[in-house]
Amino acid sequence: MSKTNTKVTENLRKQIEAAVQSAMDKGDLPQGDIPRFVIEEPADRSHGDIATNVAMAGARTFRMAPVKAAQIILDNINLENSLIEKYEIAGPGFINFFLSKRYFAEVLREIERDGAHYGDSDYGQGKKIMVEFVSANPTGPMHLGNARGGALGDCLAAVLQKAGYRAYREFYVNDAGNQIEKFAASLEARYMQIFDETFPFPEDGYQGEDIKERAARFKEQYGDKFVNADSDSRKKALVDFALPLNIKRMQDDMAKYKIHFDNWFMESTLHESGAVKGVVDTLTAKGLTYEKDGAIWYKNKDVCTELLLAQGKKQDYIDKLELKDDVLIRSNGNPTYFAADIAYHKNKFDRGFEKLINVWGADHHGHVMRLKGAMNAVGYHGNDLDILLMQLVKLVRDGQIVTMSKRTGKAIQLRDLLDEVPVDSARFIFNTREATTQMDFDLDLAIQQDSQNPVYYVQYAHARICSIIRNLASEGITARACTDEELCMLGAPEEIELIHLLSSFDSEIVAAARDCDPTKITKYVTNVATYFHKFYNACRVKCDDEALMQARLNLCTATKNVIKIILDMFNITCPERM
Repeated sequence: MSKTNTKVTENLRKQIEAAVQSAMDKGDLPQGDIPRFVIEEPADRSHGDIATNVAMAGARTFRMAPVKAAQIILDNINLENSLIEKYEIAGPGFINFFLSKRYFAEVLREIERDGAHYGDSDYGQGKKIMVEFVSANPTGPMHLGNARGGALGDCLAAVLQKAGYRAYREFYVNDAGNQIEKFAASLEARYMQIFDETFPFPEDGYQGEDIKERAARFKEQYGDKFVNADSDSRKKALVDFALPLNIKRMQDDMAKYKIHFDNWFMESTLHESGAVKGVVDTLTAKGLTYEKDGAIWYKNKDVCTELLLAQGKKQDYIDKLELKDDVLIRSNGNPTYFAADIAYHKNKFDRGFEKLINVWGADHHGHVMRLKGAMNAVGYHGNDLDILLMQLVKLVRDGQIVTMSKRTGKAIQLRDLLDEVPVDSARFIFNTREATTQMDFDLDLAIQQDSQNPVYYVQYAHARICSIIRNLASEGITARACTDEELCMLGAPEEIELIHLLSSFDSEIVAAARDCDPTKITKYVTNVATYFHKFYNACRVKCDDEALMQARLNLCTATKNVIKIILDMFNITCPERM
């Protein structure tokens, strides 16, 4: 069921509230607060296009039977010049409203008038919002989780922009800390093994072939220059050489995936600027740290307990969580990843972002609450940080789980996937399942060029409409502006349902932004394609009635435009021929 256009429901809400207030002023209803009520679409369209429970929601205030209150509200409502054609009272007191044909004509006019801005919303009120996603470890290639997170994060940012936010995309590069030390030790071992096979490899080192490749390239450039250097100098030279190459590879992979970040933020800048030390000092000044075993600890348990109590959680529930304190500065003087993470998120807020959204793997679940609590602790609001936890994705071919690349015979990386699967398919299919659900990515389906492939299905609808328009043009028939009377000729169920769906685009955008769920828009545009095919199969566009033909041609054009807006928004190709 599609959602009715936001402007229509907002206007109707104001008219209902005005009617209730008018009835109270006249004494027809008792004085009191206007009740909170719902405006929604009935499951059965024959019961109306829009329904409200205002009379039942206000039963206690109105002190009368909801059916009677509903009639009083209708006696006081002013629907003159509105797009409501009629209304009725149903059941225990629902009020059902029926939209006029002029409403459906106005939808098509609005799509034509607004162009690429159709569906824009002011829901976000221009707030500056950051979506941080992928943020893969720069010590190795990007994997399948990055493929899913990239598609979700990029399309979410596009939805937020459409919903009226100022959305920014950021990639956080962990170029400091333990993983870089491990990276350095692994590179050093592979470099030294070129000259001495007995050189020990660290037990927890990175075993990937990419480490060997980087060490070999370093040797090609520098030869044995660093063989006799001290270990620290050698490791620094190796990291300075290899890390930029890895980051460039990540940037190239993201560009191939049609993802372009507004900023690549380096963790190292937080340490160099003193930001990490600064948050530790801030927490210490607030009495939220203590020293133990030579390390500085953060009172995570106290902060999170306070946060949960404020949310209404009971103490016995909190006790079962077994909250623990966290180390911020190790006994060797090095800050932990968590300390840098607090500094990084504080830095985001310091830069003026009013809302933060992170797309993380589900294995970070335990990190969510403590980071929200830390934002409260450093002077911001943890509730302004939303973390979208993304479940695992599995590759499937011929019904079997695939773990190795056909091309390399090694674990599948993002670039392996994009070598095999069209980028449009990957971006679209990864956005067909909510982040919170596990996903099987069907490789066979992703490369199919038929209606079973969801992106092909949507692209084909757009191309089909373009073909209809071209074929009619070849016969000398081109679309023209229609009068309201001509557009009101669209009355077949398939026509009305399609226009209803097109009219709900802004509502779908708001819902997707509110829920941080871009898959709502992918499902919506798939429905648009389905409803168009139903319309086309039931209603001949080319017909003897010229006015009706023009109205249907206008509906085709409106559908084409909405599909294009969405595919463009998600950076997916929108072909005119297939």
